[in-house]
Amino acid sequence: MVPVANRPLLEHVLEAVVAAGIDHVVFVVGYRQERIRNHFGDGDEWGIDVEYVEQSTQLGTGHAVLQAEPAVDGPFVVVNGDRIVDPSIVTTVCDRAASGETPTVAVTRVDNPQAYGVVTLEGDRVVAIDEKPDVPVETGRINAGVYGFSPAIFEAIRETTTAGELTITATLNDVASAAGVYAVSYDGRWLDVSNLWDLLAVNAALIGADEAASESTVGEAVASETTGAHADSVSVADDAVLADTVRVGPNVTLGGATAIGRNATVEAGAVVENAVVFPDAVIGAGAVVRGAIVAGNARIGPNATVAGEPATVVVGDTVHHDVALSGVVGDNATIGAGATLTDGAVVGDDVAAEAGVVVDGRVAPGAVVRRG
Repeated sequence: MVPVANRPLLEHVLEAVVAAGIDHVVFVVGYRQERIRNHFGDGDEWGIDVEYVEQSTQLGTGHAVLQAEPAVDGPFVVVNGDRIVDPSIVTTVCDRAASGETPTVAVTRVDNPQAYGVVTLEGDRVVAIDEKPDVPVETGRINAGVYGFSPAIFEAIRETTTAGELTITATLNDVASAAGVYAVSYDGRWLDVSNLWDLLAVNAALIGADEAASESTVGEAVASETTGAHADSVSVADDAVLADTVRVGPNVTLGGATAIGRNATVEAGAVVENAVVFPDAVIGAGAVVRGAIVAGNARIGPNATVAGEPATVVVGDTVHHDVALSGVVGDNATIGAGATLTDGAVVGDDVAAEAGVVVDGRVAPGAVVRRG
């Protein structure tokens, strides 16, 4: 439900499914599921039927698919909720499943295959899927996260033995060595949000793909909140998207690859570029926000700066170099006047950073950051 180009990521995924001609969708939900249920409802807005099944404990992707068994009575398609693809691949996999060619896995190429499930092929058959291998790989082909199954997959999942989570790739590896798994090559749009900084890249890609719509949205939003000389003083890039009810002050610059959510405020003289600003956030007067994510109801104080060069960011035990992320400000956090976030700083929810502080690392939720 994280907003990308001012709509939930999952909504972009659903639209590809609907455009592929599928009219019955089952969401497997769990953590904060009410947000998904409230947003998508029964599916009427998209002209489809939406059903929900609950995965009360996250025990893996295979386990998640297994929860949908009561809602399935024939061939079906599974898509990951955090990967945006073109409708064409959903249609292709759906047709293969309907014709009995199951299981089917969409396979695409990426520059960093070791971050995903690396696929080994023999012709059009999957030999193995190696999840996030820690050794060099000879192929850039990965599991694209679109699957075609028959109901037989449920029994295969139940028969899968794993030491940890019950993943769908573990089941597919078992099936590949026994009955076989078909592969469908795909070279279309494939956008993935696995890390915080991916949100910026995906946001930019989606805005760029719908520039005409974004120009209209920007014009309406600025016009509704600015008048006369005030409106003339606002600079808005073509590839920026403003939701309705955004408030924009005079002499504001809204640069490219920027999305600003509903009821957000950008005060006089602020600069926002290559950023995702969630609903109800406030960017203070004279603040500079570049290459950053500002979450819901957060406040960036006057003349504060969230900007910087590519950073080194540590996630768990993995060190990521040259990451294009200046900083992240969590829900309800406050960054004081004249403060600076840089080098991939991540400020947790409900943090209070006082005026003039410099933050270049991680700040735990609820913490108070003081100078000195």
